[in-house]
Order: sequence, then structure tokens, then C-alpha cells
Amino acid sequence: MRGNRYLDYTAYLALRLFYAIVHMFPIDMNLRTARLLGYLWYRLSRRHRERALGNLRRSIGQEASEAQLQAMALRSMQQMAMMAMEVLFEPRLISEWTWPRYIRLRNLNEALRALLRYRGCIMLTGHYGNWELVGFTLAALGFDMVAVMRPLDNPYLNDWLVKIRENRGLRLLYKKGVARSADEVLESGAALCFIADQNAGRKGLFVDFFGRPASTYKSIGLLAMRHRVPIVIGCARRLSDRFQYEIDVNRVIYPEEWAQHDDELRWITQEYTRAIEEFIRVDPGQYLWVHRRWKTRPKGEMAEIA
Repeated sequence: MRGNRYLDYTAYLALRLFYAIVHMFPIDMNLRTARLLGYLWYRLSRRHRERALGNLRRSIGQEASEAQLQAMALRSMQQMAMMAMEVLFEPRLISEWTWPRYIRLRNLNEALRALLRYRGCIMLTGHYGNWELVGFTLAALGFDMVAVMRPLDNPYLNDWLVKIRENRGLRLLYKKGVARSADEVLESGAALCFIADQNAGRKGLFVDFFGRPASTYKSIGLLAMRHRVPIVIGCARRLSDRFQYEIDVNRVIYPEEWAQHDDELRWITQEYTRAIEEFIRVDPGQYLWVHRRWKTRPKGEMAEIA
């Protein structure tokens, strides 16, 4: 146990040193370095490269050539490296005064009306673009945002990164305790934020995602039904290789809509999953295709290979 703490603290100090070094340079220069690191990841990690390509082939292989799929897989891994770099800079760059330099808002009118009309709402995004930026920016603009997160295994890194995320008012709720606290968040009128495209295992609800059944958490739909709050689906989409994004809301699901369906939970889960797929298709290269979204298979299907 003592050795683990030592290794954790060493990793924490190494990241803090890296943090100090990269902050000596402008963000866009660091993003060029991140793209190079993403390229090396693509070239050197055969397992991740093949997983990304396999997911792309099964998802949009009929719509793109092999060369295009390979370019998307490379871009996806570069995008992840760039996002990791950006997370270190967001508290410094994004505030209530500076956000228009880097972010464009798109289709937010209906989402704002939903926030004002209802007491509380659920906001969803996926592993696309910079998913950290959505809640962070809205919190900097003064909205009461609570994001559900999985804590890192390294407690020193976790505490430090939590402080970075909370710097502009974004509150965080650990995934392990969400069942006990989510009701309180929604009853307070805040927006509860999830990354909603994670594999839910055997207990999940299977809905269609890029033409394949994907195990999806039931908790989001159950919360929405219990509190009768709207579900807002959107993303932060990269506009260039610089730190430039648009925050786009492409769907708001209202309680009146699911009340018309017999299986409300399945309809809600399929509808927001479809909306996530819709914004990914705008630029598939920004999705995290190394993510094992389809790891769990329905009964009778063979499990995915890592």
C-alpha cells in the first residue's frame, strides 16, 4: 500500500511538472505537440488503432472508403490527445469574459427555454469533441451545473483535476454516489450532466447505436421520468486544429413526448442515443472510437475482443 501511494504521488508530481512546462507556451502551440503525440499513439499502439478501425468499419464502413476510415481513426486519437491538453488550460482560458474568443454557441435557444421553464434538467453528451468543455463553459456562464464523473484511481491526481474542473463553478458528483444524490440535484433546480454513451454491462438496456445494439444505462431515463424534467443533448465540436469550438444542442426531449409511448424508458434511451449518433455523424473523426462502446453484447452474441 505504501508503495502504491509513492507511485501515485510520483505520477502526480510528474503531471504537475508537465503542467508547469506546457503553460510556458501558447495553447495552440501545445495543441500541435498534442497532435504529434496522437499520431505516435496511432502508429505505435496497434491494439488501440485496430479497435478504432474495427468500430469505424462496423459503424460507417458502408459510407466511407478504407482510406477515409483510417484518416478518421488517426484524427480520433489525435483529438483525444488534444482534448487532454486542453483540459489543463480551460480554467485559464474560459471565463465569463473570455469564452467568446474560443467558443461559438449554436442552437441553445430551446435548451435555455427548457432550463427556464422546468425546475432542473438532465444534460447529455458523448465521448466526442471536448466533452469536458460543455459543462465547464455553461458553469462559467453562471448556470448551476453538476457533472457526474468517475474518480481517478490516483487520489492525488483526482483531487487536483477536480479542483481544476471546479475552478469556474462546475460541481462534480462521483458516479458511485449518483443514485443517492441525483434526486437532490434535480430537486434543487440544477442541471445534471452525464456522458451518456458508456457501456452499461449486462444490466443495461440495449438500444440501436450506429446500427448495432449497445448496452445503455437505464438511470438517465428513470431520473427524467421520476422528476419529469427535459433531457438536453449536445456537444462541444472542434472547429479547427486550434482551441476553437462550437457548443451545439441538437435535441431537447420533453416529458410530454415520452408520455405518448408505451415503453417510456426504452423510447427515451433510444431517442437520446439517436441524438448522440446524429451529432457524431457531423464529424466522425472527433469521436473516441477506441472506446469499447459495444463491449457487452445481447444474450446469444459473442462478446467483443479487446
